[in-house]
Amino acid sequence: MTAVSDPSENPATPDLLDLPALTAAHFARIEDKVAALMRTRCDVVAMQGEALLPLEACIRSAVRPGSVALNIITGPYGETFGGWLRSCGAEVDTVTAPFTGAVTPQQVAEALRERPEIDFVSLVHAEAATGNTNPVAEIGAVVREHGALLMLDAVASVGAEPLLTDEWGVDLCVIGGQKAMAGPAGVSVASVSARAWERIAANEQAPRRSYLSLLDWKERWIDGGRTALPHAPAQLEMLALEQAADRLEAEGLNAVLTRHRAAAAATRAGVRALGGLAPYVVRDEDAAPAATTLRAPEGVDAREIVTAAVAVDAAVPVQAAAGALAKEMIRVNHYGRAADRAVVTASLVALAGGLRALGVSVDAEGAAQAAGAAWDAVIAG
Repeated sequence: MTAVSDPSENPATPDLLDLPALTAAHFARIEDKVAALMRTRCDVVAMQGEALLPLEACIRSAVRPGSVALNIITGPYGETFGGWLRSCGAEVDTVTAPFTGAVTPQQVAEALRERPEIDFVSLVHAEAATGNTNPVAEIGAVVREHGALLMLDAVASVGAEPLLTDEWGVDLCVIGGQKAMAGPAGVSVASVSARAWERIAANEQAPRRSYLSLLDWKERWIDGGRTALPHAPAQLEMLALEQAADRLEAEGLNAVLTRHRAAAAATRAGVRALGGLAPYVVRDEDAAPAATTLRAPEGVDAREIVTAAVAVDAAVPVQAAAGALAKEMIRVNHYGRAADRAVVTASLVALAGGLRALGVSVDAEGAAQAAGAAWDAVIAG
């Protein structure tokens, strides 16, 4: 008979069982901590699933048949939103920017002028998959003047760059804990403005008695003063989310944001000095602090570079892009705990070794010097 191990006998194994119940008051405190991180005083809903759950819930709750929506695409998640919008019966106009940059407020303003009936706008703040970030403050002002609701996917931006939900006029904002917060993927949060609640309440097609229902959360949790949880909470994920928020607060949000900016600047500067590769996002101001995407040399498969780089150092957060971009794009993640000088340096060393293995000439020493100088410049302010 095999003995059952006791986690207490191995201090490296956390004891995740037999925890005290997560009370409604504690659940509400965790929501409040995340709301503060999002810079919102609006209602927030912590949903028990990866961020695609509240993103779909926001669209299906606020968009009704006959709606006219503007979907802004700068990466794969924007493409996903378009499908959900159409399945809700909305007519969808699209603004698309190349994955090498960002959408401009002028593009959005022009689209809204051409279709005054647009009443919903969906936007991704930062796309980790494509390495770009969008100017939400300016876009939010344009959308607010038009009078449409604005939904923002801030999963890859929260904790990596400023997120001012209320100041920017974001009506529906969704975050997840698994990227810059370095927290769990199994719980995510949506903030909902008063305008958005009005729209959702008036939508006869909004999900009810469903895992996608924001109205259920409002009526059973928020309207009751958050005193009784409507179901058994995902306790481990909620506690991990709280620890992630607490760790960011302890470090200081400005310090965390600076660390992510430094990681992105150092990676881009190092790659430019390295040779062979080039930043996929052309302008520094369009580059996301959470991840840097790189263009492979002509005639070299990006997947082969990644395989060779990981053979040099299996721990580096370097991966090939997915889908149609897999042959040409490499992604270097530097979010959360990977927004670290040593991790950036190791990633550049691994990429240099991988390129050399494929016969590409590189300047590893120059890359290290350029990356270090860029990191120091950001930290120095």
